[in-house]
Amino acid sequence: LEPNRTSLERPENTCAGLVVCRRRGGPEYPQLAKDGDIILGGIFSFHSSWQNRELNYTQSPPPLQCTSLNFRAFQFTQAMLFAIEEINNSTSLLPGVSLGYKIYDSCGSIARGVRVALALANGNQETATEGSGCSRPAQVQAIMGEDSSSPSMATATVLGPFHIPMISHFATCGCLSDKVKYPSFFRTIPSDHYQSRALAQLVKHFGWTWVGAIRTNDDYGNNGMATFIETAEQLGICLEYSVAFFRTDPEEKLQRVIESIKTSKSKVIVAFLSFLDLDLLVKQFARHNLTGYQWVGSEGWIIDSYIARVEAHHVLNGAIGLSIAKAHVTGLGEFILDVRPLKSAGIDSSMFTEFWEALFDCRFRQGERSEKGQSQQECTGRENLSGLQNIFTDLSLMAIFNNVYKGVLAVAHALHNVWGCGETCGNKTQPDPQTILEHIKNVRFKTKEGEEVYFNEKGDVTAKYDIINWQPKEDGNVEFVTVGLYDASLPADRQLTINNSSLVWTQNAKLVPVSVCSESCPPGTRKAVQKGKPVCCYDCIQCAEGEISNNTDSVTCDQCHPEFWTNKKRDMCEKKEIEFLSYEEIMGVLLTAVSLLGTCMTSIVAFIFFRYKKTPIVRANNSELSFLLLFSLTLCFLCSLTFIGRPSEWSCMLRHTAFGITFVLCISCVLGKTIVVLMAFRATLPGSNAMKWFGPPQQRLTVVSFTFVQALICTLWLVLSPPLPIKNLTTYKEKIILECDVGSAIGFWAVLGYIGLLALLCFVLAFLARKLPDNFNEAKFITFSMLIFCAVWITFIPAYVSSPGKFTVAVEIFAILSSSFGLLFCIFAPKCYIILMKPEKNTKKMMMGKM
Repeated sequence: LEPNRTSLERPENTCAGLVVCRRRGGPEYPQLAKDGDIILGGIFSFHSSWQNRELNYTQSPPPLQCTSLNFRAFQFTQAMLFAIEEINNSTSLLPGVSLGYKIYDSCGSIARGVRVALALANGNQETATEGSGCSRPAQVQAIMGEDSSSPSMATATVLGPFHIPMISHFATCGCLSDKVKYPSFFRTIPSDHYQSRALAQLVKHFGWTWVGAIRTNDDYGNNGMATFIETAEQLGICLEYSVAFFRTDPEEKLQRVIESIKTSKSKVIVAFLSFLDLDLLVKQFARHNLTGYQWVGSEGWIIDSYIARVEAHHVLNGAIGLSIAKAHVTGLGEFILDVRPLKSAGIDSSMFTEFWEALFDCRFRQGERSEKGQSQQECTGRENLSGLQNIFTDLSLMAIFNNVYKGVLAVAHALHNVWGCGETCGNKTQPDPQTILEHIKNVRFKTKEGEEVYFNEKGDVTAKYDIINWQPKEDGNVEFVTVGLYDASLPADRQLTINNSSLVWTQNAKLVPVSVCSESCPPGTRKAVQKGKPVCCYDCIQCAEGEISNNTDSVTCDQCHPEFWTNKKRDMCEKKEIEFLSYEEIMGVLLTAVSLLGTCMTSIVAFIFFRYKKTPIVRANNSELSFLLLFSLTLCFLCSLTFIGRPSEWSCMLRHTAFGITFVLCISCVLGKTIVVLMAFRATLPGSNAMKWFGPPQQRLTVVSFTFVQALICTLWLVLSPPLPIKNLTTYKEKIILECDVGSAIGFWAVLGYIGLLALLCFVLAFLARKLPDNFNEAKFITFSMLIFCAVWITFIPAYVSSPGKFTVAVEIFAILSSSFGLLFCIFAPKCYIILMKPEKNTKKMMMGKM
């Protein structure tokens, strides 16, 4: 209605006079109506489409020609009438108050939906009487409907400023939860905000990471799919394609959708569609022989028996999706199948005639032909629904019918609270719509079946879904089997519950279909995203050495602990092999045997010298230094054993210090013997008293002094930074080498350097004395022994530095044993040979022969 301004110059007279308002256009009359104390409005799509009109913009558009009768809307209407009748007959809810209704057909058109919503708000009065002003109370207290999201958004936008409550049973778009845009909108079906997330979790549950998506090109499909895509990305799911269409689109657009699917590799299709759009799509799938796809459906079609009866429904066999939780309302099913309320409430007889003819597949005038050219039987008006099977007699959408029923009850309870009804409602004054709106926001009640109904701050109800699986039966029909539950009120890890064993997949498969861009990466590998492709498309790269991945589809490889190393599959860290020179291995056994052999040979030489200690050769070679040298050689052979075995604190400190001290003791004895040879030669010169200055006391003091210096160096080394056992993790990646860290490098090289200094001094002195007249070539043998000693230890240094692991220890033992054997053989072997094999030379005369 708009003000009737008779003069643009006198706007102040707009509301003055008898006629103040006039209607634009023709009146809109409801298809079903009944009087009552309180009138409820209803907007349902009795038709699902309309004929396109050619507008010339010179005349008013003709009325919309609705087509494609929709039996579902008649079922929803029956649910509304059932609730109104139940309330009118109730003695506890609105006693003494009668509810009436006005129900319109929106034809699925947004424009027509807005038009009939305004008709419900303003009525069809031609004029307003003087004094009533340019506005009057709303004709209805609340409106039930619409059937889908886009019409609901438009209608709710128009009704919002009037504060007229609108309660939808089937509009699920999450956008309708915005109370700023839609302040008077409520719904008794969960928001797609929850359904889209539930669908993404469902897809993730079965390991599908490469999927396609199809949606209805309206607010329901676009908003629902947007939320699904957002959640899917968070869960690691990728979409190969996402296409949209609407049932009124040209066929070329639907063909492009089919081509997108045919060229794709994904085997799972997430369909956010209404059953009307899916009907067209399924027929196209059958025409192109597209099968083997696993469908994941929204509540818009997953339990719709009309789709299940489509000739090409086999395309959808094995589909899985979400539906509104099952419900039961006593008496509602029988009421829906009773068409008398529809006939008695009908104002538009042509619509009821169309409904009756479609319901019973007959014509009220004999001889007419159907669209297929087949003659139809004549309608009598007394046909019976018994034995009839079509969409209208199918009550599989009882959960949606229950939503309509709960919406009417919510309005009734709000009115009951507004009037404060007790045994009767005394005050039947029509309340202001805003008052009812505020009471609906706070309404909370239980239905006769015990279901609790209330709205949250966004006008939504608690989200609960059944998980439905399409399972073909032997007779070719489809059974909707509940295989799980989704409850958004539970914690995130418990919201989704599925019985996997009861599922049937596409083409009656028993195994879960696979739909991935790339096969899963096994343990031991990591995912590497392919350049220019989504994250779900990747290559499997083997983990590097020292890294593992023990899960499937690992994004990264984890570094092993330094004491662990990867196995061949690189899916597990194993304890590294520990390496040290042990007594059990062949090298350790051989070195131990050689060490003990050297000890035994030294003992034998000592025994021989002791046995023949009074012979000239033993006495002439300074028996005291000889025995001390043999003792020190024995210690040298034995100290090599401290290098074998698992390193410990005591063995690390003992091996280097014992080695350093015993070798200095050994070299000191050799040095003493060398000096004795030099002094003995000088003592034979006339007037020389050299031996007086280097007699036995001086020899002992020399040995003790040199050894004491080495002992002092070792003591400082042990006190300041002693050798300690360490785990060498760097030489070998796959092994741990147990070795002794020298601690102070200065201390270690000081010990070796001191030994080398004494050996060099001894070598020089022996070399100088090599040609002195000596019947037993003592100086020469000492020279050879020192030459061997120095050669061994000079070559030891690079070998020691370059040898890895236990071979470092083996090189050091070899140097000890080699130099010890060199001293033993060069110094004592010739004397033992004379003592044992040439006793005739072991005389004082022979010994003094060349002096």
